Amino acid sequence: MKSYTIKELSKLSGLNRKEIRKHLIAQTLKNEVRSGKYFVEEEDLNVWLKNPTVLDENNLDSIFNEEQEEVLEEKGIYEKDISKSKKNIDWKNVPLNTIKFADFFCGAGGISLGLLMAGYEPVLGVDINESAIETYRKNLGSRFEKLTNLSAKDITKKEVKSEIIQKLKTENVKLICGGFPCQGFSLSGSRVISDPRNTLYKDMLEIVDEVRPEFIVMENVVGITTIYKGKVLNKIIRDYRRIGYEISWQEINAADFEVGQSRKRIIFIGNCVDKRNIFPKKLIDDPANYITCGDVIEKYKTMNEDKSINHIFSRHSDTMKQRLLAVPVGKSLYSNYGDSWKKCSKDKPSCTIKGNHGATNIHYELPRVITPREMAALQSFPDDYIFYGSKHDILVQIGNAVAPYVARSIGLALKEEILKEINED
Repeated sequence: MKSYTIKELSKLSGLNRKEIRKHLIAQTLKNEVRSGKYFVEEEDLNVWLKNPTVLDENNLDSIFNEEQEEVLEEKGIYEKDISKSKKNIDWKNVPLNTIKFADFFCGAGGISLGLLMAGYEPVLGVDINESAIETYRKNLGSRFEKLTNLSAKDITKKEVKSEIIQKLKTENVKLICGGFPCQGFSLSGSRVISDPRNTLYKDMLEIVDEVRPEFIVMENVVGITTIYKGKVLNKIIRDYRRIGYEISWQEINAADFEVGQSRKRIIFIGNCVDKRNIFPKKLIDDPANYITCGDVIEKYKTMNEDKSINHIFSRHSDTMKQRLLAVPVGKSLYSNYGDSWKKCSKDKPSCTIKGNHGATNIHYELPRVITPREMAALQSFPDDYIFYGSKHDILVQIGNAVAPYVARSIGLALKEEILKEINED
């Protein structure tokens, strides 16, 4: 196999780069991705070059393109007031409540950390990314010995699924959670229905069907509710219903749960024990009372670089520094970018934190982009939660994570319902 860049494939085929990405994602040009490079067999490339037609994603064959079997009934949303619940941030010492959980597509551990803050016990984190698993292992493994030997795993492989199922049955896990990969569903970038990442939820579903936890929690981007005319959302809900899980979903903004960032995501909650799927009621009703970007990262403004806590400065030329200072609040350095190279207001929540391959947000006062630690703080990670890998790896881990305070709120809302089930066993 020979490696190619998107630019090279664009030049060979005459297609623009966006079209090339769609072909690569949809595997109409068969390829493997290694370290950011696309590897293609010469025979596959030659066949494809003879007919590199523009993809029409509406006509792509897809697992989501099936007849609607029934109209999915809208279920009522139950909300629990968690404002008086103790909101632990001391994740290394918070007392546990006997609820064990496993975290799929765990990344750096945002969901796990939040559930731990609510008193839940993580017994397994699963992700294919080695740097993310290192972060998960070194942080959560510092408290839970059973997490110290975790390694990167691909749950699409049959032997990996079998190993996980056996372990979780032994652990008597009550909750399985997962922020299944969402790049194919995202409102930003190229959405392709047949993107293989769009079906990874089915690998998690197969494990859920075998392990039979009482509850499940899943997270995804808001685009999942509208893409392909709602068929993606209905397919997921229907597939879980087929194995006995009643699913509810709600759009949640992290800023409503004391996170200094506006970050809207879809949260799915389901159970197979005829209980209520309870969502947390907002902790902050009035946007005027939101935690602001300044509230969160002002303390780092005069701090020297400290790589031990991921407070790593980007190196800017004097010219770039002047350009960064000149960017108006609320605007981006580049007109064709939305939420990257953007200067967020000190007095409002940050815009959505993303990895963006180094193109992080601009500090509201200083002539630099914000550091990984400042990004992590805006995601509600505490300073003693350290990220591992290259700076690029760290930015991606932070940007992809579920905000821990959101996961903590979900955990607090569900805790009583899950404990009832445990006590009834």
